[in-house]
Amino acid sequence: MTDEKLAQIDDLRTLFLTDVPLLDVRAPVEFAEGAFPSAENHPLIDDDERHAIGIAYKHEGRDAAITLGEGLVSGDKKAQRIAHWQDFLRRHPDAVLYCFRGGMRSQISQRWLLEHAGLRCPRVRGGYKAMRRFLLDELARGAAVAQPIVIGGRTGVGKTRFLAHYDAAIDLEKLAHHRGSAFGHHPQPQPSQIDFENALSVALMKRLAHDPGPILVEDESRNIGGRHIPEVLFSVMHEAPLVILEASDDERIAITLQEYVHDALGEFTALYGEQQGFERWSDYLANSMDRIRRRLGGDRHAHVRKLLDEAVLHHRSTGDVNPHCRWIGFLLHEYYDGMYSFQLDQKSQRIVFRGTRDQVADYLAHEHGIVAVRTD
Repeated sequence: MTDEKLAQIDDLRTLFLTDVPLLDVRAPVEFAEGAFPSAENHPLIDDDERHAIGIAYKHEGRDAAITLGEGLVSGDKKAQRIAHWQDFLRRHPDAVLYCFRGGMRSQISQRWLLEHAGLRCPRVRGGYKAMRRFLLDELARGAAVAQPIVIGGRTGVGKTRFLAHYDAAIDLEKLAHHRGSAFGHHPQPQPSQIDFENALSVALMKRLAHDPGPILVEDESRNIGGRHIPEVLFSVMHEAPLVILEASDDERIAITLQEYVHDALGEFTALYGEQQGFERWSDYLANSMDRIRRRLGGDRHAHVRKLLDEAVLHHRSTGDVNPHCRWIGFLLHEYYDGMYSFQLDQKSQRIVFRGTRDQVADYLAHEHGIVAVRTD
């Protein structure tokens, strides 16, 4: 079979805009470093095989590496990998596949699927490398025309929840899988930096394809947990108009209680079960509090840590979450608000509006034509 009979595609924009399922046949270690939102990894060769083939290629040349690869992936192992691809294509008959450069691994995978399963699956011309380059270019292009409006405000005012009502919003914290604060990590890890950038580029591309008007983003620091906002977008956000969302102290405590206690505990118990989930969640709170010990200072840290420990103990024994409001209120006023006031002073010239949730919604609708599409 000639390679000319193995179909290729190169319309990467449509690929990402329509979430075409992607069969990634690279080794798991490559997939872990970076892939795409709609991709699944079902490798042609695993990490150890890839390593051995690479050594053979380096010391003995291409033909020796190919011969070794054919020997390593044969018999039952070959049949098993084809079966994994068949299962993926049964679930996603419109899928396309890719390897690193769209070369030999993609072509072998295509040939095996056709010869042993009678299935045709096009490959992406240029593979992962071309797709990654395309998304980086699209991110730069999108950032240049996006006209962001930044939604800021003190911790607990509900910025993320507010933005969830708008199709015009790009949820950076969701893409980075982190709440963007000292207590912001989730029980499951953040995506790789490359995964974050790729998902961000796709989200921005989709938004601008749907509506080239302004986008809404939350006021973030450069880093969201262990991931950083690409400079091409962060520099534009740093100069963009700033709208300040305001809420009462009671509202802020209630929102933070929902996020740090109800939502976070729910995530941990869903993953680990009720008992272990509660213990891991309480450890997450304690560890997060201890990480800001230096900024709080010894006395304030000791005080708020005592409030936290008492609240967790009471919660564990009674199920009552109300004592958490004491340490949350202290943390908001004594830690977050001080940092926020300092940071806002640096951005004061960018502020174009400030108000409550309803007032900000009216401002966005009347001044920018951005209307909420979802309600609570």
